[in-house]
Amino acid sequence: MPTLYALKPAFQARLRPLADRLAAAGVTANQITLLAAALSVATGFVVAALAGHRAVLLLMPVVLFARMALNAIDGMLAREHGQASKLGMYLNELCDAVSDLALILAFAALFPAWGVVAFAVTAVLVEFAGVLGIAAGTGRNYAGPFGKSDRALALGIVAFLISCGLWVDAITPFVFPAMATLSLVTAINRIRSGLNGSGD
Repeated sequence: MPTLYALKPAFQARLRPLADRLAAAGVTANQITLLAAALSVATGFVVAALAGHRAVLLLMPVVLFARMALNAIDGMLAREHGQASKLGMYLNELCDAVSDLALILAFAALFPAWGVVAFAVTAVLVEFAGVLGIAAGTGRNYAGPFGKSDRALALGIVAFLISCGLWVDAITPFVFPAMATLSLVTAINRIRSGLNGSGD
């Protein structure tokens, strides 16, 4: 099932010159991974603490996009500049999980907490199901419909609409449960793909 992940090669092509310059400057993939996590955690705390001020939510789409860019750059540094390592693999997966939790849980200040927590848990399950493809011998699995890039787009749209005063209150109770359901479907699809020997 297609996801925004299919756009990754084109996105990487845009960022490759920057990645090459960073490598030449001595910046490492692990440093970029940690920067993305630190930025995500800091943003999550700021948005949660200042959720009463709508303008602060504009940080969310900006940081979500920056995180996607940093994730693409750390991957290119690792693969294309000989920086791949076991430590990098662990940092990449663990920092992704921490970043997801920080950015998603920040919305508990604005939405019913149970739905936000359910989405956070299922988002982590999606990534765990994807990583298990490596152990199963089929490679990292990116099956959709609601992978990391899709989650980032959805959260960015929600935050932008709220910050601009365009949010429809009537849908508030349903948004995060719906995203949790999509994430659960995605986790199941990734498990099925892994069992069938497919990486997508």
